[in-house]
This record gives sequence, structure tokens and C-alpha cells, in this order.
Amino acid sequence: SKFLGKTSVIAKDTPAFIGNRIGIFGIMSLFHQVKELGLTIEEVDKLTGPVIGRPKSATFRTVDVVGLDTLVHVANGLYDNCPNDEAHDLFQLPEFIKKMMENQWLGSKTKQGFYKKEGKDILSLDLDTLEYRPNKKASFATLELTKTIDKPIDRFKVLVKGKDKAGDFYRKNFSAMFAYVSNRIPEISDELYKIDDAMKAGFGWENGPFEIWDAIGVVKAIEIMQNEGYQPAAWVNEMIASGSTSFYTVKNGATYFYDSASKSYVKKPGQESFIILDNIRETQKVWGNSDCTLFHLGDGILNLEFHSKMNTIGGGVLTGINKAIDLAEKEYHGLVIGNQGSNFTVGANIGMIFMMAVEQEYDELNMAIKLFQNTMMRCRYSSIPVVVAPHGMT
Repeated sequence: SKFLGKTSVIAKDTPAFIGNRIGIFGIMSLFHQVKELGLTIEEVDKLTGPVIGRPKSATFRTVDVVGLDTLVHVANGLYDNCPNDEAHDLFQLPEFIKKMMENQWLGSKTKQGFYKKEGKDILSLDLDTLEYRPNKKASFATLELTKTIDKPIDRFKVLVKGKDKAGDFYRKNFSAMFAYVSNRIPEISDELYKIDDAMKAGFGWENGPFEIWDAIGVVKAIEIMQNEGYQPAAWVNEMIASGSTSFYTVKNGATYFYDSASKSYVKKPGQESFIILDNIRETQKVWGNSDCTLFHLGDGILNLEFHSKMNTIGGGVLTGINKAIDLAEKEYHGLVIGNQGSNFTVGANIGMIFMMAVEQEYDELNMAIKLFQNTMMRCRYSSIPVVVAPHGMT
């Protein structure tokens, strides 16, 4: 994993290991909740996609791509092999899934599943009538409130307070998930971080369940769970009683997780070979503006991190790059331009350039392009090494 850039997670020998045990639980609980909450498949996909840091294919579209038969196979395996699981009944297939299996509506490979393409149109399955109908655009007031919040991890607090169907959905959904993952320790893993790592690496979630629980607030989330009729595992209550109120904590630039066996925080392994910007944000800041922040990584090396919308490059970032090189040339030894966002940068802030063009402000446009070019040249010809660390969209 050191050379392939892959995450490896050591799991115990339990049915479906970690990723599928938790992931299929999540999908099966949605299958059972969707009718109870009166939601359409488009609404569930809207609620369980990028807004909460999960792939665009969200839930039902993912099942179509993977194949319903594959999912059913794993769910049946869990139903048969985990008789003592407190959520055992959830792994039983609801009627509409049985019907879809009989009809061989397995998803993309049979040309129809929860969604069906007809010509240029995409139709959706109505789970009550089991007939296809035109796709309905889904929207929720609660989601509108999160539009200005860039990072999914910062949205959870707002989502669980929602006053509409979306709020109900998140409170039910996260309550069930938190109870379930807390009960899986030590059954499927002794350490909680392995569950988070497996969901992030295996299911493409931006944040694992324990990270989300922390983001809502462990105590606050337990109140929500109790309102929904769920209880966390006993070790979580013991953790809180001992005065520890989060699953993760940062000390001296390293992440520690709460270890339920030793009832103490233990350093998460594998952090020695790289620097996690989240962990030095508070202590190592040298300079910043609203679009970027400059940190000292140690050994005289600075790091410029972008945090503009989608990490676009506009005036603020260009100012930051110039400022960073100024400082590095005077007082430090080198500069890294890098970040741990989902994309390094999606490019120049085209919106700003477009507005200048529309308003025919050609002098300003020339200045902006010239500043961009000069800044890039400055990176190349500065008197200190400038290392750019691209990833994702660049």
C-alpha cells in the first residue's frame, strides 16, 4: 500500500468483512425505510450522494451499476450467517426487491433496474406500483441550507436539524448506522478507525461513520438516536462517562482514536510517513487569506493550501502564491503547493474571467491573465525550490 497508494484494512474473519457488512446494512436499511418515509428513489439518491460526501451514483444508481443480484447475494449471505446480528431482519428482502429479482430487473446489465433508459429519457421505478415513470427532480429545503458549506463533514450538523422529510431521513438513517457500527466493535474490528477506513476506501465515502458521528457531536447524536429508538453500544456510554467526548482527537500533529479495549486514546498507525494538513492547521499557520493558507511543515518548508470554492485559482490564490514565494525566499528553504481536498484545483476561476469579458473590461482581463502567467513563471524561476503536488482534477 506504501507504493500503490492503496488503503489496506485488516479485518476479522466475519461474514462480508467490514465494508460490505456496513455498506449492505446501509443499503438494506434504506430499502426498508424508503416506503416508510414516503420517499422516491430519486429523493433517496439526492440525499445519499455528493451532499453527504458520497459518490454521485448514491444508493439506487449504485445498485443498478453493481447489479441487484450481487447485492441480494451478499444480503442473503448476511441473513444466513449472522443469526445473532441485532439488525438481522433488515437483511431480509422487502417485497419490491423480490419482485424485481423475479422480473430480472437487475440494473444496467439487464437494461433496467431502479432506473431505465428509454431513448434519451431516464425513467424511474415507482416502488409502490412497480411501474416506470418519468424522472422527478428532487429538492429539499434542508439541502438548500448546506449549499454554502463547502466540506461535507461540516454539513452533517445542519442536516440532522432539518425540519423537513430530509431532516427526518438523516436522523433515522444516521441513528441506525451509528448504533450498528458501535455494536460491530469488537465483532468485526477491535479498532473503530478500521471501520471508517474501510467505508472510505471501499465505498468511496468521504467520511466514515465514526467521523460523521464526531462531526454531529457524540453526545448530541446519542440524543437523536434515543429519540429514534436506538441505543449506542455500552462502550460508547463508558467512553462518555469517562470524560472522552469524541472518537478521534489530534495531539502533536497526529490523529488518535478512542480504543474501547484499553479505554484510552491510541495513535492511529501509519501516519509517520506523511503530514496531515488537518492536524497542523491550528498550530503551524504562517499567513492566510480567504482563499488559501500558508503553513510551516517543519524543516524550513512552507506549504500553501488552497481552500477557495473547488480550489479554483482566482485573485486570492495568486496573491497567496506570490506571498508564499516572497516569504520562502526571505526566511525559509522551500515551498510545497499542495492540499488534501478532493481535487488539487479545477482550474482558473472562469466565472470571474467570463464576467470581465461580458463587461468588456479588457484591461482588467489582460491584467488577470498576466498576473496568472507571471505567477506561474515565478514558481518556475524562484530562488527556492517550489514543489507542486497535484492530485484529482488538476
